[in-house]
Amino acid sequence: MYTKTLAAAVIATVAVAGAAQARDQIKIVGSSTVFPYTQAVAERFARATGRPAPVVESTGTGGGMKIFCQGVGTGHPDLTGASRAMKKAEFELCKKNGVTSITEVLIGYDGLSMAVSRKGKALNLTKKQLFQALSAKVPVKGKIVDNPYKKWSEIDSSLPATEIRVYGPPPTSGTRDAWVELVMETGCGSFAEIKKMSKKDRKNVCERMRTDGPFIEAGENDNLIVQRLTSDPSAYGIFGFSFLYENKDKLQAVKVEGVAPSLDTIADGSYKVSRPLFFYIKNAHRSAISGLEAFIKEYVGEASMGEGGYLSERGLIPLDTKKRSQVRDAALKGKSHMM
Repeated sequence: MYTKTLAAAVIATVAVAGAAQARDQIKIVGSSTVFPYTQAVAERFARATGRPAPVVESTGTGGGMKIFCQGVGTGHPDLTGASRAMKKAEFELCKKNGVTSITEVLIGYDGLSMAVSRKGKALNLTKKQLFQALSAKVPVKGKIVDNPYKKWSEIDSSLPATEIRVYGPPPTSGTRDAWVELVMETGCGSFAEIKKMSKKDRKNVCERMRTDGPFIEAGENDNLIVQRLTSDPSAYGIFGFSFLYENKDKLQAVKVEGVAPSLDTIADGSYKVSRPLFFYIKNAHRSAISGLEAFIKEYVGEASMGEGGYLSERGLIPLDTKKRSQVRDAALKGKSHMM
């Protein structure tokens, strides 16, 4: 449970600052993938309660953690969204800055999607081919070299003879972390030359995205990637499944290992590029920030993250009934996250 002492400290901060400086809006930062879900909850919360809609800022998972962990008080955000679990170093940063009670809320699952315009070529790629296309260094004729591949057909003659051009997330993004873990590392590990390497050398090869042009860091706003794909049918983009789901009239999925991302393939595990989504609550703010408890209740309610809830209509893969109940109970009671 969160400590009431910390909550009292935040209330005291508000009182000293005076009513004119106190926040009347919930402040949320974090993952661009979680952003549309949180925004949907914020809009529903505002309509239902008549309160100001929470301010939701898309900073990326890593960026959100840094901001969230800066301290306790009205100058700091109340929640952060994350497309991966909080890292130990982030947890330690929070504790160092007095953010000592945090509740982790698993909201559901999401697939990482690679997509192209409906006017473009829908590919079927292996994780090995994706590693060859996007890694800074790759094995060629038994040696590890700077990535020489400029066209898809140079990787495999059955692929199009078009330039590799893939827009994707920056290093601060949880989507980038998950893509490296679920796609790059798996594809990298399929090469005999890399299997022989030390753990340190293997990590240096497997986790580095190329910076020579074919992979383009597109910032934290996934909607900008969607816009670029619709204007350039030869380009591909990497983002959370929700963005593909919301733009299925404009985009089509790239299959990975023969399976396209969908609500069904992510839910049944046949699409092997999926990850959990979270938000984290600063428990000391619960009693100090007006409406925060009610917002949390809306977010974890059956109408939002349940089967057929309004978040599933936006592409979220819900938790099973038992897990949802456990998550809801922990969120509402302020169960502290431990590491």
